[in-house]
Amino acid sequence: MDVAIVGGGPNGLLLACELALAGVRPVVLERSPERPAMPKANGLVGRVVPALDRRGLYALLSGRDEPPAAVPGFQFAGLPLALSALEDNPMHILPIPQRRLEELLEGRATELGVEIRRGHELVALGQTADHVTAEVEGPRERYELTARYLVGADGGRSTVRKQCGIGFPGITDRGFVARSGQVVIPAPVAVPGTGELEVPGAGRFRPATFTRTERGMFAYGMFQPGLYRVSVHEWTSAELEDSDEMPLEELREAVGRVLGGDVPMSAPDGAHAALRRSIGVNSRQADRYRAGRVFLAGDAAHVHSGVGGPGLNLGMQDVLNLGWKLAAAIGGRAPEGLLDTYASERQPVGERVITQTRAQMALLSPGPNVTALRELFGELLEDRANVARIADLMTGADVAYAAGPHPLTGRWMPDLALSTGTVAGLLRGGRPVLLILDGRTGHAEVAGPWTDRIDVVAATAVGAPAEAVLIRPDSYVAWAGGEGLEDALRAWFGAPA
Repeated sequence: MDVAIVGGGPNGLLLACELALAGVRPVVLERSPERPAMPKANGLVGRVVPALDRRGLYALLSGRDEPPAAVPGFQFAGLPLALSALEDNPMHILPIPQRRLEELLEGRATELGVEIRRGHELVALGQTADHVTAEVEGPRERYELTARYLVGADGGRSTVRKQCGIGFPGITDRGFVARSGQVVIPAPVAVPGTGELEVPGAGRFRPATFTRTERGMFAYGMFQPGLYRVSVHEWTSAELEDSDEMPLEELREAVGRVLGGDVPMSAPDGAHAALRRSIGVNSRQADRYRAGRVFLAGDAAHVHSGVGGPGLNLGMQDVLNLGWKLAAAIGGRAPEGLLDTYASERQPVGERVITQTRAQMALLSPGPNVTALRELFGELLEDRANVARIADLMTGADVAYAAGPHPLTGRWMPDLALSTGTVAGLLRGGRPVLLILDGRTGHAEVAGPWTDRIDVVAATAVGAPAEAVLIRPDSYVAWAGGEGLEDALRAWFGAPA
């Protein structure tokens, strides 16, 4: 076996797709026999949306044939971000319940020949210089699985991380109680045809927005007609514990306290109410993303507040960074140190997300001092440059890896309109691309010995940013400009054939 992936959530399934696309044989071990009914994430926010489009997955996940388009507005800590005026708006959103996301990714992985073992739980692992051995508890028996590499995509309580002795430093903020549930809200509080709520004594509220009061925070969305996903935070020192069996009346009372008005609600017919109480939030990051032949991705590597929807954006881009590097190592084409760049590139991104989600939670907390800070912060967001900076931060558009002489090196490759199509279209197969934009043949000749592992494409584009661009499978630029192409090919894609 080439790679064992522990965890069959979106990150593990996407990694399986990436590896299979590159000709690698992965197996996915998922401890749950069935996909849990409890709703989790409600969609994808940020650069991950166009990244998935570059694998041809956006149409599958969205049900639409057109490419993703940026949205005109969003929020940072409940403060509005006017994005439509930005020259390069990076904010993309794909509403999709996590359960449906997993179903579609699992279907794609199965099409690519991936073996997915449900009801198989990792209980121990060990490794040597050339392989990893996983001890797995299956539905019928315990067995050993040997693979060249193993990736832990098994969540915030990761068994893989614990088995490897990888530290998980950070903080646990227990200063608030979060409650959520999937409920039915009747008219007239549920305004027919709008998705809005008209709460007597409290006002009108719009879906997919955060409402902060001096008593807490309220948010909701409607993902099916008449079925609402409600979330409420109260900053309190009450001695409570996490629970997936919270009474519905507890959620209603908390919403009433925070909004100052009653929101009638009832359990849905034929759907999971998913009532949950959780105390506080963890903000933690693994002190290593790699232990020998074992890697961490997604929540196994970092946990943080879900405000602003950063989780899948961060985790799935971990996977897009790691997948092609693992495939190169298995294929014997990885240059020395390539696998180490996974941690060196992604760990700072994880730290950045933890920072901005902590900042948002601070701005959402109650108190007159925070209210004053929000007023000042709101004034700053009237400046277009500040809006652009916050949008880049939230979406991951500010991510830059190893820099080079050309300003595009290390950054996301923009989706240029090419004479041959689009950049997104060139990356469907998950292979590196040398895109030649000046019509010269010299770059193609230099790249000739690497054409077993990269695609060479000549095209023209209005406003081309460089003579030629070497694009990694994860859409980041390995090299751009005129000189140094051979060195870049060796550094990222190994010795020539």
